[in-house]
Amino acid sequence: MRDVIVIGAGGGGAVVAKELAAHGLDVLVVEGGPRHAHPRQEWSRLENDANNPLTGYLRVGQADRSKPAAYRELPQNSFLWQVSGVGGTTQHYFGNSPRAYPGVFAGYQGPDTDMYDVQHRFPFSYSDFVPYYEWAEATLPVHTAPVGTKESVYLRGCETLGLPVQDTKTTLGPSYRPQENAILPPGGRAGLTTDPAELRHPTSTGCTFCGHCFQGCAAPIDAPRNLFAKRSTDNSYIPMALTADAWSPGGKPITLVTDATVTKVRTERDVVRGVTWQDNATGEVSSEDAAVVVMCGGAVETPRLWFNSELPNPNDWVGRGFTDHYLDWTFGLFDSDVGSSKGPSSAARTDYPGYGMNMNVGLMPGIEAFAMTFSDSGIRGHYTNGRGLTGPWDGETGRLVGPELKDVLMHGLDRILNVVSIVDDDVTADNRVTLSALPADENGAVPKVRFVNRGRSKRSVRNREFLAHRAAELLRGAGATKVYRMDWPALPLHTHSTMRMGHSEADSVVDQTGETRAVKRLFIADNSALSNAAGGPNPTLTTQALATRTSEHIFQRYFGGDPWVRSQAPTVSTDGRVTRRLSELGL
Repeated sequence: MRDVIVIGAGGGGAVVAKELAAHGLDVLVVEGGPRHAHPRQEWSRLENDANNPLTGYLRVGQADRSKPAAYRELPQNSFLWQVSGVGGTTQHYFGNSPRAYPGVFAGYQGPDTDMYDVQHRFPFSYSDFVPYYEWAEATLPVHTAPVGTKESVYLRGCETLGLPVQDTKTTLGPSYRPQENAILPPGGRAGLTTDPAELRHPTSTGCTFCGHCFQGCAAPIDAPRNLFAKRSTDNSYIPMALTADAWSPGGKPITLVTDATVTKVRTERDVVRGVTWQDNATGEVSSEDAAVVVMCGGAVETPRLWFNSELPNPNDWVGRGFTDHYLDWTFGLFDSDVGSSKGPSSAARTDYPGYGMNMNVGLMPGIEAFAMTFSDSGIRGHYTNGRGLTGPWDGETGRLVGPELKDVLMHGLDRILNVVSIVDDDVTADNRVTLSALPADENGAVPKVRFVNRGRSKRSVRNREFLAHRAAELLRGAGATKVYRMDWPALPLHTHSTMRMGHSEADSVVDQTGETRAVKRLFIADNSALSNAAGGPNPTLTTQALATRTSEHIFQRYFGGDPWVRSQAPTVSTDGRVTRRLSELGL
């Protein structure tokens, strides 16, 4: 019998595994996707090879890419973009690690209080949560991003908006700044050369400005895994969890099972007993018992597993409250090179508490083309789907075709500056994950992700329009000769709140410790546990801080341990002992 079984090794599960392994617990992690143990040999930088949602190495599905990707029913115009495997969606995230806005936490009394989703706040204060942010920031670690050409152009546009520069990790009002990124800063020759011979570790350390964040990070060449630049959890928390005995007194390395899908969480009298999983390659079924189980499959797969396990749902809030930041995309054309494809994909941001945030994004050609041909407003000049929104951009919204598209493409990738708007989306009961009536796959009924009439509150729509207008004004101020707004359909990259933590039993699944209200000894520690959309900032750091907090509660409540976040200094994942131990393990 294990002490703890963690389901999923993504942004949250890897954190729980590392924290509890460091304190000597016997932790088993079961991950439904592959582990890319040697990404330099297993990955390419080809965009289709990486990102194709059906066959890419960064897809939702099992390790064998000749087999179908995992299916989700999406009854509305939308595209759900996630990744399975060790590291989860952090494998292709941009490393952006801002804190949530204080206004989404209990007890907030700022002048903009009513600007937030006041009915669905975190059930503790921002000040109480800060130590967990600091712990995660030191562990990853998080740094202020380096500023390259595209960031300089973006920040130049910010200067024309009349906003102050933010110089603290806590966002107190409208402001702009370089990103707080979980990417190791460039050292040595990194960022100073394009000579491959000089972009090898240790001549170069940290980010080498390759521009391939979305395809997974394996830079610099020859660096050990825990010194890869982007701190996705396959490069940070998982290496620490696998080597817990090397760097933590009394630590015990985790057991990691990959390419194996958990099909049932087993309970007895509403107390968790263990899990059952199936090997994706062989079909072999295994079961183990545990004192505690932590579900970390993400905002879609966690409620799916709950339903397929026939666990109790007394208040009917399992799967409800799905928020996704209601993204939009605005871009400008420039007469000079703005370096869009170079460096970290996103390294500058503008915060608007109560609305959300804008940030610059630099992409490779394939994903850039996808972003510019993805619209709810139809095709500009041909049809608008009844939308055709107007504002401080050129013409109406919609995808580009014909001469306009040719004009954009002739400018070239590095003369395009992109701004993505990330909205503080309201928790809405009708936006939800349920089980589909379509045929089940080998692991049970598949999930259905539903937005009723796009499921957006008036506040969410207001927020999105505000941010899109500010994005266009920023691009004009930065010197763009033309500005286009796409009016994206739903593109859930940031998904949260389907197993939300809350004050009230009436509209939450887990209590303030992360333990489920309906099943004892069962915890949730992924994005689905977030109480709300975090105000708009990228969710990963908040999920990782919350997973740290939940781990501490597990250790105290069920294993008689003492809390550690306020009493110990965090051990960062670039510790030399981890490097040596990883080398010994051939990892």
